[in-house]
Amino acid sequence: MALQNGYSINSSPLDESGETTPLLKKEVLDVDDSVPPQCCSARCNLAILMFFGFSVVYGLRVNLSVAMVAMVNGTKSQPSLNSSGGHECPVSSHGNGSQTPDQPDGIPQYSWDSLTQGLLLGAFFFGYLVTQIPGGYLAGHFGGSIFLGGGVLGTAALTLLTPLAAQLGPYWLFGLRALEGFGEGVTFPAMMAMWARWAPPLERSRLMTLSGSGANFGAFVALPLTGFICHSLGWPAVFYMFGGAGCIWAVFWFILVSDQPGTHPRISTREKDYIINSIGKEGGGHGWSVPLLPMMLSVPLWAIIVSQMCANWGNCILLTSLPTYMDTVLHFNLRQNAFLSALPYLGGWAFSVISGVVADSLLEKELLSVTAVRKIFTITGLLLPAAFLVAVGYSGCSGVLAVTFLTLSSTVGGTSAAGVFINQIDIAPRYAGVLLGITNTFGTIPGVVAPIVTGYLTKDQSLAGWRSVFCLSAGISAVGAFIFTLFGSGEVQKWALVEEDQEQAETKRDRLI
Repeated sequence: MALQNGYSINSSPLDESGETTPLLKKEVLDVDDSVPPQCCSARCNLAILMFFGFSVVYGLRVNLSVAMVAMVNGTKSQPSLNSSGGHECPVSSHGNGSQTPDQPDGIPQYSWDSLTQGLLLGAFFFGYLVTQIPGGYLAGHFGGSIFLGGGVLGTAALTLLTPLAAQLGPYWLFGLRALEGFGEGVTFPAMMAMWARWAPPLERSRLMTLSGSGANFGAFVALPLTGFICHSLGWPAVFYMFGGAGCIWAVFWFILVSDQPGTHPRISTREKDYIINSIGKEGGGHGWSVPLLPMMLSVPLWAIIVSQMCANWGNCILLTSLPTYMDTVLHFNLRQNAFLSALPYLGGWAFSVISGVVADSLLEKELLSVTAVRKIFTITGLLLPAAFLVAVGYSGCSGVLAVTFLTLSSTVGGTSAAGVFINQIDIAPRYAGVLLGITNTFGTIPGVVAPIVTGYLTKDQSLAGWRSVFCLSAGISAVGAFIFTLFGSGEVQKWALVEEDQEQAETKRDRLI
């Protein structure tokens, strides 16, 4: 795959045709070089291994959401029968709710009120905030494999200590969950740094959405599996099993993965040359210095930051508080709760993978520019889910309607995986890991705040309180779609080009003038 003038097929922001024409042009390709098949390729194997890695990551993250229902003594933590909330919906409509233990006898339970539960569910994100930017920076310099694998391994090992921490008290559990977030915070920036070196531009959407969709798949599997384990073995077994699975995955990761195609021992020469030539110089490490000031002044970067914060608010509500809603308002029993809480993630997983394939197809056929593709998938993935969240708020005591609208919201929301959530690698491939660290740091703030706000709004577990939760999430999501539509971009920013490319870009600009 030959390149013109030293540029990768990403193109530069100074393209003569401007942003309205596709940025990925077929004429830069040497027609004599065919694209190696993806099936059984090193890059596809990497995506699949990442898929299972993020399945484990999200399993470790969400298991507490369902286990919390079993860990808390419902008769002591719920509002009294005389209060106006918590019993607007009849308990007999779906199951026995949280009032009857749904796990083996002798399993410890704790008297944590809704505010304490909200703090414990949000504790993970306190640690998650800290390591995003350092993880992205170091992964971009040294390579991402050690940080992604080490992050999962560390989080899995700490998860094994959860029953002990809960026994010692909520402060110990809060600290442990924060440490788990600290370890897991490097994983997504490391993934982005690796794909900057591994993903050909015309395959970025499908490879990155496939690997990232492991998050939705992991939540879909982990939530009902957690309910089943709690019912069969008790909630402590959840953390032993999930922690052990993470440790086993890490062994395969460290054996099979390399930081870049050039060091992979099993990649074919044809595939290696294809990846390296198609990415170009932008796929290398960024060294010790990064253009922090231009980054902070970059409007497209701030568009990503704001949009991801808005999208993540709704995601965090579903991730941490949906099982509580299913339990305290709709009164599903533990196993029903776990399965129905997982259902929205199935649609999100499928749509995220499909959206990546469709996005790459639009770019390959030169139907739309990268900017247009990212904006379309972001608008679809934020606005439509917002409408369905409002519908959830007004579904009342109907479990069927609530689950249907929640599933539709998460399903359509999966399309944003091919939009704003991979936009960092479009605007600055060389610094993609750092950018994801920055955007995820801001994007984690909702993970800290949303469970606390939800706990405050739903103190009495009333329908009105939960309606406020869903409508607030919908409004915030709509704001994110609006911001990205106005200010988002899919072009490589000038500050992200290497020096040689910057000089050529300046020469080109002078000629145009």
